[in-house]
Amino acid sequence: MDSKEFIDTFSIKGQVGAAQPFGNGHINDTFRLKNEKADQPDYLLQRINHQVFTEVGCMMRNIRRVTEHVNAKLKGSTLQLIPTRSGADFHQDKQGFYWRVYVFRKDLHSIDVAETPAQIYEGAKAFGRFLCQLSDFPANELFQTLPDFHNIITRLNTFQQVVKADSMKRGKEAAPAIRYVLEIAQQMSAIQEAGEAGKIPLRVTHNDTKFNNVLLDDSGKGRCVIDLETVMPGYVHFDFGDGVRTTVSTAAEDEAELKNIQVDLERFKAYSQGYLEETRAILSPIEINYLPLSGALLAYLMGVRFLTDFLQGDSYYKTHFEGQNLQRARAQLDLTRKLLERLPDLKKIVQT
Repeated sequence: MDSKEFIDTFSIKGQVGAAQPFGNGHINDTFRLKNEKADQPDYLLQRINHQVFTEVGCMMRNIRRVTEHVNAKLKGSTLQLIPTRSGADFHQDKQGFYWRVYVFRKDLHSIDVAETPAQIYEGAKAFGRFLCQLSDFPANELFQTLPDFHNIITRLNTFQQVVKADSMKRGKEAAPAIRYVLEIAQQMSAIQEAGEAGKIPLRVTHNDTKFNNVLLDDSGKGRCVIDLETVMPGYVHFDFGDGVRTTVSTAAEDEAELKNIQVDLERFKAYSQGYLEETRAILSPIEINYLPLSGALLAYLMGVRFLTDFLQGDSYYKTHFEGQNLQRARAQLDLTRKLLERLPDLKKIVQT
């Protein structure tokens, strides 16, 4: 999309220059558009990956409804979507690509990986605030952009079929990991089963709560939650769990040396405190009771996904070397094991 088409299409103010690549996202192509008018905002232009998010219209309707709801309560605490001049949420160009525009927050910044408990606390507060602000939004009115995204029972059913087929003849190499997945499958299905039984309420959840999806101000306070493509109905444990999974250990997601994967209780305490300061008043006792298990669930779910992809020939996740998906699976399953070993400690921290 050239600048003229952008200017003619979206309801922007001022005068923007050429699109400059921005960020390091793996899904969408993102560009910053600097405004030549000092009193007008810059903008963030994104080309939506419609291979991943196939129902663009439904996804964008989710985003519009959620951002309007949140910003009506506390303006600036999430993204501001800019409509087209005809009032649409997105634009499809002549080549078939889909585009959207947000206001660019020049006053905020992101950090890829949280380095301190203080940063983790602020990120958790931002995600907790986001959940709380949407607690009165009817979750069942949102479209499931990625059906069964965090449904471990569905993932396990697929996994077992893939293990049985062993189409790439990789089952022997992955045998210890496969055994561990199956050994703890029942325990790891508890949250999903409780939700399906109606014991845990369905909420509007973010579903991708890694630290760089929070924008911070210059003082380090978490101010704005971003990357809203996966906002849809879910359980609070999906958000809390993924936040824990991606912050309690400083080891990489595909760490080869399993001894480097450790559960840092100070990091868990920071995440738990920040999140629950914002959400404890709205969460039910059973939701809180399952929070300590949710980090292990999300690590386990990612381990199952990586292992499934390895057994199928690495058809979903990009890999940079032979066996990377198996290495990723082993790392995430090791994190699962260590989180389960520390479960009594995690429960004490959550209940404090």
